[in-house]
Amino acid sequence: MRFKKQKRHRKTVRFFCVCFGFRQPFKVLCDGTFVHHLLHNNLTPADKALSNCLSAPVKLFTTSCVLAELKKLGAAQSASFQAARKLAIARCDHEKVVSADACIAEVIGENNSEHFFVATQDADLRKKLQKVPNVPLIFGLRNALFLEQPSKFQRDFVKSSEEKRLHLTEKEYKALEKRTTSVSANADEEDSGDEEGLGHHNPGLQAHDTRNYSGKERDVKDRVRFKRKKAKGPNPLSVKKKKGHENLNRASGKEVKGDDGNGENKRKRKRSRRGKTVAGADV
Repeated sequence: MRFKKQKRHRKTVRFFCVCFGFRQPFKVLCDGTFVHHLLHNNLTPADKALSNCLSAPVKLFTTSCVLAELKKLGAAQSASFQAARKLAIARCDHEKVVSADACIAEVIGENNSEHFFVATQDADLRKKLQKVPNVPLIFGLRNALFLEQPSKFQRDFVKSSEEKRLHLTEKEYKALEKRTTSVSANADEEDSGDEEGLGHHNPGLQAHDTRNYSGKERDVKDRVRFKRKKAKGPNPLSVKKKKGHENLNRASGKEVKGDDGNGENKRKRKRSRRGKTVAGADV
């Protein structure tokens, strides 16, 4: 249950942060009933209890009218009065003291410009503030604190505002219409100028007519040509060299010339000149 509650609280906090721009540390505006509830159920320190509820750091505020109301209640609420005095005072600009719920409602106003979380045990005040678009509400139940989920009015307000952002306003629509008309007029002027320039400089130019050409001649440049791969010869390094007939004929011719009448081959003696060179050297 605790995990589900924290998950629900984080989802609600994210809704107000994304849609209405709430930022940490969150400001919490407390009334006398909420301060009394915290003391009665030992939810102290108050800032730690609220930071655990919102999963973020908080700053606690109250108003001078709330303090005046607690002071009027006397000794029964003296502890609550002393605890409320330690909180920061939110400006309410009331010359005369008014009731706490009226003071808080006036501080919040129509749009909650200060981005306050309102912590109260007053059911009527919570019901009244549910009609203000960007007011998250906190209340206590025994020894636990709860953050109310966004009301139907708040969700509808966010949905309608998002739809308005998608559509153009009247000013934006008029500005866009003027710009489109001016751009189209400039484009028409440029086109007319180009046509006049072509007619003045090249009076005899006409569109190229391809109706008299045959299909092959007309579509020569349009067709994509692919080069066919020709069959290549084998790698010369991997092929055996062929034996030439000429070498065989030469070898056979030598044998024929060397044959004697008896059919015996005669070898020619090579005369060495070594002896001559030696003899000459001796002389």
